[in-house]
Amino acid sequence: MLRPAKPDNEAARLEALRRYRILDTPREAAFDDLLAIAAAICDVPMGAITLIDAERQWFKSKLGMDDAPETSRDTAFCAHAILAPQSLTVVPDARLDVRFQDNPVVTTPPGIRFYASAPLLDPAGLPLGALCVMDHHPRELAPRRQEALAALSRQVSQLLELRRSSEELALQLQDRAWYEKKLQAFADALEAHNEELAQQLHLDALTGLANRRALIAALDERLAGDAPFCMALADIDHFKAINDTHGHGVGDEVLARVAESLRAAAGGRGLLARHGGEEFAWLLPGLDLDAALPLCDALRAAVAGAPAALPVTVSIGVAQRQPGDDKASLLQRADLALYAAKHAGRNRVAAR
Repeated sequence: MLRPAKPDNEAARLEALRRYRILDTPREAAFDDLLAIAAAICDVPMGAITLIDAERQWFKSKLGMDDAPETSRDTAFCAHAILAPQSLTVVPDARLDVRFQDNPVVTTPPGIRFYASAPLLDPAGLPLGALCVMDHHPRELAPRRQEALAALSRQVSQLLELRRSSEELALQLQDRAWYEKKLQAFADALEAHNEELAQQLHLDALTGLANRRALIAALDERLAGDAPFCMALADIDHFKAINDTHGHGVGDEVLARVAESLRAAAGGRGLLARHGGEEFAWLLPGLDLDAALPLCDALRAAVAGAPAALPVTVSIGVAQRQPGDDKASLLQRADLALYAAKHAGRNRVAAR
């Protein structure tokens, strides 16, 4: 295990951290929520929002770990991460990294093998700590998930700054005009950052397509009206064999490549989403089955014809909205059509 060095600007960094007056404060829901989102996007069981004090790592929020409020700085992964404050720190397998291979948090519970973090910076760029996610198993973090983690770390930094400013503003209540102007400026900044977060929450981090949350919202909206539409479900054929043979890293690359082929073939029509795992969904408003089937077959052909070192195909099931349909019944018919396409030999389109 390598003990983390102290940054050259350690004195200025600690002074900046003290200005936030956040060390040893109780947990706050706003921080817990951002950590939960980070862990969900990165699909990991553990995470933390840490602040690196002079000799300790203190947790403002933590997930999937014991309740200890702090650890020694000497064993803290995040103490290494703040040495490179302009980039993410990703450790695919801690047992293969000389900095951490015999670290007690690796060799004993919580048994960290994978670690990724994005720095928490003050407005001057001084690193205060990190937003980190962890797993008990070695793994890689896809580029889109790295981008999402960086976006969320900016949200945490903004929240820290807003919290600090709110405390300072509370001491300036005698000058009401100054207070209101300053508070509005920070509110506007937080709203802008929240728009970025809202976009992350409606996009699948790996593929860049709409996620299941966005799909269900759009489906609810369509079912509330009377206009016709179709729902198509596309599943990558033999995807489990790809993961088992080539590993999940290659599997993620295949998912991203198939998503790009689907996006190009869809041409902006309807809503294309990742439904979950290796399954994609295409919501086609205003179309009946006769109009939807050739479009879905064009999607199938685009995937099958895409140049790739590891070619793949998709099977597609299509269902048209019927009177009395709800989400469950419509998706069930689309899923049954997908099963029929698989059963008929795959790389084809079926309808119900």
